[in-house]
Amino acid sequence: MNVLAVDIGGTHIKFRTQRKSAPVKVKSGPAMTPAGMMKAITENTEGWKFDCVSLGYPGPVVHDKPLLEPHNLGKGWVKFKFDEAFDGKPVRMVNDAVMQALGSYQGGRMLFLGLGTGLGSAMVVEGVAQPMELAHLPWKNGRTYEEYLGAVALKKHGRKKWLKNLRTVMDELQEAMECEYIVLGGGNAKLVPELPKHVLRGENDNAFKGAFLLWKQKHEPSR
Repeated sequence: MNVLAVDIGGTHIKFRTQRKSAPVKVKSGPAMTPAGMMKAITENTEGWKFDCVSLGYPGPVVHDKPLLEPHNLGKGWVKFKFDEAFDGKPVRMVNDAVMQALGSYQGGRMLFLGLGTGLGSAMVVEGVAQPMELAHLPWKNGRTYEEYLGAVALKKHGRKKWLKNLRTVMDELQEAMECEYIVLGGGNAKLVPELPKHVLRGENDNAFKGAFLLWKQKHEPSR
């Protein structure tokens, strides 16, 4: 089985199959719609052969369908017919943080935090993945976790303050979630210079590893 893996981000959409080691990367952003994504995928996958599709979506997902429109992309995702767009090929969709978490998992109880355009979050406990929507929950001063740890906060408040907030959040969440370790993924994880012993930096390819694992039953995530 050859899987097409699509990682849908607020800044870029990346995709590849198990037989293609280098992902294709296209810009996304607030104007990106699902039709626009499909156009980019179609244009860049001519001649590719794949049997099924894994989609990592930046928002809550229920039964392989988006529950809400994404915060950092265009509209139209909730009602879009992804199976029809992929010519009837089987499609599995999960929250994008779940997909990265599965690819980062090293056993036990793990918390994944995705530091990108927004803030992704998921847990994997004894091999079972659970999506979490921490980003838009209030943290302090009436503002959300994402308003302190997203890309806008990094640009607005600077790296030093962003890192301080990140360390505080990690300490609080580790205690609350009783996780054995935390994995930091996303493009801004590279900005964290020194990691505590219980914190790991995720590899860029982990989202694709997770996408391929979606089709192995023993790693089936909670959706």
